[in-house]
Amino acid sequence: MDFINAIVSLLQDPMAAIQGWIASGPVVAYGFIFLIVFVETGVVFMPFLPGDSLLFAAGFFAHNSELQILVLLAVVWVAAIVGDQCNFMIGHFLGKRIIASGKIKALTPERVAETEGFLEKWGGLSIFLGRFFPFIRTFVPFFAGMGGMHWHHFFGFNVLGGITWSTLFTMLGYWFGDIPVVQEHFELLVVGIILVSVIPTVVGVVRAWLKNRQAETVLAEEDLASDAGGAEDESSNGAR
Repeated sequence: MDFINAIVSLLQDPMAAIQGWIASGPVVAYGFIFLIVFVETGVVFMPFLPGDSLLFAAGFFAHNSELQILVLLAVVWVAAIVGDQCNFMIGHFLGKRIIASGKIKALTPERVAETEGFLEKWGGLSIFLGRFFPFIRTFVPFFAGMGGMHWHHFFGFNVLGGITWSTLFTMLGYWFGDIPVVQEHFELLVVGIILVSVIPTVVGVVRAWLKNRQAETVLAEEDLASDAGGAEDESSNGAR
């Protein structure tokens, strides 16, 4: 229940949530940060967690609190790498059954198509690039495991992507944490990070929806043409 409350409070007010964790002690703060990064990357049905903004906020507080930046980096590195590896194994052993069950509402046909297209286009590099896109970040390792990608091939890109992504957003928060305008408008900045992170996903979903509509229109036109052709054949046969 504490973890669920932590997620809810993080979504509502990231600054207050992390301040509360730090007030309970650095170990508690590291623990919650680890769990949320791990769950976002490692559990396929929770892609909505704000990983980018959490890392930025954690880096911000490492500059202005008891959190130690080196310890924090080690925590988020391990969480990101182990999370993706866990997700890969879930996809490998349970992926097809999970998809067939239809119980994970986040795995919409549009997101499935988008992620599969992303993997097909970029191959192993998609494991690295996918880290920087919400939702895709959660689904890429799952589909890589389900699609039969070799474990050793996946692991190298997983380590590279996990360290790069978590370091980048954590250090951005750490470096900019001393700027007064950032301190005064921290909440707005976090909201901005969330919005910018979500834009590629929204664009992908809209493009997939438009393609589906276009395909449906083409099929409808073909059906109409086929029906019209059949009617003409019947009328000509009747005339004979």
